[in-house]
Amino acid sequence: MFSADYTSFFESVLFEAFGKDIEVNKYQFLGGGCINNAVKLETEVGKFFLKWNDSKQSEEMFEAEAHGLNLLADKGLITIPHVIKYGCNDGKAYLLLEFIQSAYRQKHYWKSLGEQLAELHRNTHGSFGLHFNNFIGALPQSNECMPSWIDFFVEKRLKVQAGLAYYNGLVGKDLLKKFERLYEKLPSILPEEQPALLHGDLWSGNVMVNSEGLPCLIDPAVYYGNREIELAFTQLFGGFDDDFYQAYQATFPLLPDFDERIEIYNLYPLLVHVNLFGRSYLSGVERVLKRYE
Repeated sequence: MFSADYTSFFESVLFEAFGKDIEVNKYQFLGGGCINNAVKLETEVGKFFLKWNDSKQSEEMFEAEAHGLNLLADKGLITIPHVIKYGCNDGKAYLLLEFIQSAYRQKHYWKSLGEQLAELHRNTHGSFGLHFNNFIGALPQSNECMPSWIDFFVEKRLKVQAGLAYYNGLVGKDLLKKFERLYEKLPSILPEEQPALLHGDLWSGNVMVNSEGLPCLIDPAVYYGNREIELAFTQLFGGFDDDFYQAYQATFPLLPDFDERIEIYNLYPLLVHVNLFGRSYLSGVERVLKRYE
C-alpha cells in the first residue's frame, strides 16, 4: 500500500493536469512494468493511469512516449490511451493517461488488430526515422532520418545496440566482426520498401483489450521503418493469433519470403534485451550470425 505522501503526490499531479483540486477516492498499484511505478487512480471525475519515476531520464522518456502515443492516436486507426499530462512533480517525472478499462476480447479481436495495424503501416514518410528520438525500454533510440532502410537499420539500430553491448562487456570483438560481415550481406537479403509508421515495440505485453473488447496499443517506440521489422517482432515472443497475421496479409500483403528475413530483423530486439537483461539473450543473436557467416 502507498503512504499518505503518495496520495498527496497523486492529487498534486491531478491539480497540474486539470487546474483544480481532485480528490483521489481509491488507488491501485499496477504491476507488469520493470522500469516505472504505475497506479490506477479513481476520482469523482473519472479513472486515470499514472506512471512515474524518480530518474531524471524519465522526464525525457515520458515526453517521448506522450509524443508517440499522440502520433499514433492522430491516425485514428487503433485505440490509443489519451495523453492528459506529462511533466515533473515533487522531483518525480510522470505521465498521466486515460485509464483503459479492459473487457473480454470480441470474437474478431485479432482480425481487427491485423487490419488496423496494416492500415497504420500505410502511413508513410519521406525517409526512415522520425523528427524526434525516443526510447526502446529504458534505452535511448535514435531516429535520425536516413533515406535507405538498410542503412538506417544498420547504423541506428544494430550498430548502436551491438556497440553498447561491447562497451558494457557483454560481447567481445569477435561478435562485432560477425555483425560487420552480416552488414555487407544485408543489401542482398532485405528489401527496400517505403517507410511505414511503426508502433516500434509491438510485443503481446503492449497490446491490451479496451472496454469494447477491441485492441488498444500502449508503450510505443514509434518511428518510420520497414513494416517487416514490426511483424517479425510479434513472432519473437509469441502471443499473437493466426487470425492477426491472416488479416494483416489480406489487408496489406508482405513481400515474398518474409519468413526468411524474420530472424535478421529480430536481432534488434534481441540486442536490446541483451543490454537490458543480460547475456541470456545472446544465444539467439549468435545463432543468427552463425547462419550468415
